Amino acid sequence: MKIKVTLTKSPIGYSKAQHKVLQALGLGKVGSSAVHEDSPGILGMVHKCMHLVTVEKLAQ
Repeated sequence: MKIKVTLTKSPIGYSKAQHKVLQALGLGKVGSSAVHEDSPGILGMVHKCMHLVTVEKLAQ
């Protein structure tokens, strides 16, 4: 299954580690989106920045 991750809040004022996680997910500006596989690594990254992003599951 795939998930779509969208950056909904600016990471300004949050830790550099969270900035790096967002970059690794492919999210730059607010409103940008990226589609990823539903893997434990990606879910861990999303969980770390859950307060900054929205996640929706995509049908196969």
